[in-house]
Amino acid sequence: MQDVNRREFLKASLGIAAASLLPKALFAAAPEAATGPLVAVARGANSKLVRAAVGLLGGMGQFVKPGETVCVKPNLSFAANSECGATTSAGIVKQVVELCLAAGAARVIILDHTIQEAALCVERSGVETALVDKAKVSLLTLTKERQFAETAIPQGKELKTAKIAKVVLEADKFINLPTAKSHSATGVSLGMKGLMGLIWDRGTLHQMNLHQAIADLATVIRPDLTIIDATRALTSGGPGGPGKTVQLDTVIAGTDPVAVDSYAVGITQWYNKSFSGKSVKYIVAAAELGLGQIDTAKMQIKEVKV
Repeated sequence: MQDVNRREFLKASLGIAAASLLPKALFAAAPEAATGPLVAVARGANSKLVRAAVGLLGGMGQFVKPGETVCVKPNLSFAANSECGATTSAGIVKQVVELCLAAGAARVIILDHTIQEAALCVERSGVETALVDKAKVSLLTLTKERQFAETAIPQGKELKTAKIAKVVLEADKFINLPTAKSHSATGVSLGMKGLMGLIWDRGTLHQMNLHQAIADLATVIRPDLTIIDATRALTSGGPGGPGKTVQLDTVIAGTDPVAVDSYAVGITQWYNKSFSGKSVKYIVAAAELGLGQIDTAKMQIKEVKV
């Protein structure tokens, strides 16, 4: 399939096929093709985790090129104390932004469609500390329907269309930056579940088979890179907390959204029980759609301690 950028996609196919959103990174990683997708895992000092994990993938320059516009989507949905793990750590967001700028990004847009009041979510998350260069880095809260474009989901089994954030469709690159947490409806909320923060009418997904709908959405919103903030995991009481928070000091990164999510499920217990990616219905549904590898035994897992 010929790769196209998101601007071309937006011009050519709003309301029709969106399958062309497959990221360049999926085609570029030759070593992954032979032995399975590469999942990078960094553990240790939180201030070094993102650089270390992305370094195992070849560095941010493998994903972000000079002059590009990059959308970075953390989880900012709840006006919760970020230390509980309900939102992506501001420090982790800042590291991602700095790496994008160092790779030559002309513009970095941090964005989310919050569930609770946007201004309070931003304040409580501390994410404004990631605005390290206000000439190049901006924060966008998706609060208006006109910020979204109706997009068909040709491979969708349950979800056939969705209003997706225009800015993500237009950007050159998209980095998904969720936090690792439990969720009352889906068991866990990781990368693919976090993509619901890029659609306007997420409530409709709860009126259908939510797990399949999440997988369907992942067929048209394909991150060039997924980085999971597992510095502290909200292992119960999610998605908004409070609940049990476990300090893991870990970041997980990769280009295969199924593999990254599936690996992340196994790094800690959830609700005091151990699970695998095959225990999470939306991850299973995504694997069945051919979106990635669910079996950790078939992944290349590289780890580093910092």
